[in-house]
Order: sequence, then C-alpha cells, then structure tokens
Amino acid sequence: MIRVEDLAKDTEFNLELRLLAGSAGLGREIDHTRVQKYGLALAGFTGFVHKRRVQILGNTEISYLRSLDAETRRRAVDSYVELDLACIVVTKGLTAPTELVEACERAGVPLFATTLLTSTLINNLQAFLGERLAPTTTMHGVLLDAFSMGVLLLGKSGIGKSECALDLVMRGHRLVADDVVNIKRRGHDVIYGASTDLTKHHMEVRGLGVLNIKELFGIASVRERKRVELVVELLEWREEEDFDRLGLEDRFFTILDVELPLVTIPVRHGRNISSIVEVAVRNQLLKFEGHHSGREFEERLNRVLASRRLARLTATDIE
Repeated sequence: MIRVEDLAKDTEFNLELRLLAGSAGLGREIDHTRVQKYGLALAGFTGFVHKRRVQILGNTEISYLRSLDAETRRRAVDSYVELDLACIVVTKGLTAPTELVEACERAGVPLFATTLLTSTLINNLQAFLGERLAPTTTMHGVLLDAFSMGVLLLGKSGIGKSECALDLVMRGHRLVADDVVNIKRRGHDVIYGASTDLTKHHMEVRGLGVLNIKELFGIASVRERKRVELVVELLEWREEEDFDRLGLEDRFFTILDVELPLVTIPVRHGRNISSIVEVAVRNQLLKFEGHHSGREFEERLNRVLASRRLARLTATDIE
C-alpha cells in the first residue's frame, strides 16, 4: 500500500501533479499498480470502478462533463466522487469543472491536475506505482555486478562473502549492496536488488572495518541497483558432503516466488573463491546462450561409450 500523498511528493517519475482540492484525503491508500480511465462512471455505470486505483480524467471525460447542463453535471460528479475514490487526476492542463473541484473538497477526495498528456501520465504513474508497490524483502548477503550480471552472494556470517566481493571489486566488478540487500520483484519473474540508504557504497571487512568503496575505487566500482540473475551460495567444505562435480543438474533459489539459478561453492583454505565466482558467472552466461557445458560433456561421453560398445560388438561378430 502507498498513500496518495506519495504521488504529490514524487520528484523521480515526473508526474507533475498539482493539488486542486481534497487535501484532507491525502492519506487515502492506493493498492494497485494499474490506473483507471473509466469515463462510463460519469454516466452512472460505476460497477467496474476500482476505488483504490488512481482515476484519470482526460479530454474525453472533461468534454463530456462540459456537455452537460449544470445540474446534470453536478449529479454526475457527486455520484462519481461519492464512490470513495483514492484520488482523481485531470490531464493535459485541462480545467477541472467547478462542480468536480467542490465535490472533491467536500468528500476529501484528492483532485490533481497535470499538464502531461494522458498517455504520458499513465506511463509515468504505472512506472511509479510498479516501483512503490512491488513485492519486497531483505536478505543478508552481498550483491555485485559481475560481467554485467547481477550476482547475489549468500552464506553464513563470517564465511567470506565481503572478502570475496572486495576481491571482485578490485578486479573491476561493481558493488551494489553489502550485508543487507533490499530485494524487489518487477512483474512476474524479474528481481532487483539495491542497498539500504545507510550502507550504500559501503562494505564491512573484518579487520579493516567499514570501507567506502566509492571513495576507495571510484564511481565505476559501485552502482545503485541491479537485476539479480544468479545466486552463489558459499558453504563450508565438508569431506563427507558430496558436492556437484559435473554440473549436470540445474539448481534454483527462490526469492519472492521467482526461481533464480543457484551455484553452491564449497569454501576451504587454498581455494580462490573470487576466481570460481567469475567462472560461475561466465558459465551462467553461456547457459543463457544455450550452451550447457556439463550436459554437452555428458553427451560427448555417451557418444564415445556408445561407439566403443559398437566396436566391441562388431569385433565379436567378426570373431
């Protein structure tokens, strides 16, 4: 949920809203990423009005209201506003009818005006609402941009996530978030991660404390947010545990109901984890392009074994 007042405060999505009436209702809630432009409601057909969506009145709707006599216009506007709407926006710099302004003020329904074209406002509003109403969560880990792929490093505290990330930054990759990663879902299957405002551009490394990565390595070493496309989990090496050696089985990690490719890397003394992470990213990029190294090797091995079996059978037949 967001409040209508959040629309009025926006400076990022260029909504350009000016409040005309209904300031008492700025605390009303909006719970949907889509807006509604439903002129039939002004004609009395209100069955499909969604009260918690932003309502848009463009040239068609305002022209219809102007075509009515004063009394009919007042009744139409009153019945519309009395639906307990979240808010109304009049587009294209059109003048809102006096009856609409007065009705919104009485009912406490925020009425905004904008000079934007209706199509432009709808696009900007849906981008704003998609950002603010997206499902969110937070995760303990490190998010990096490596080879233009968003890589989320996970693992228990102290296993070396930040040290690995620092090494990757020194190799030219970029830090997005350390320790606390804010996660948002866009649409059905896209996950984005970003840092908190407090820890942005900073990293904690045991023995050194909190480091300002931007100041140490320059603006090119950080970025504000990144789509998460690969999860790398660092685990303690256990001799008794059978870690994947061929890479035949694709594994996934679910965040906000979205399945992301998962690579598990066992950590022990002497292993260059940063290099392994880089190779994991390159390998995932190959998979995205349709090249699966493990399965291609398995197919090659099967062909060799099949040809040898065939050779043995042929030799037996000759004998």
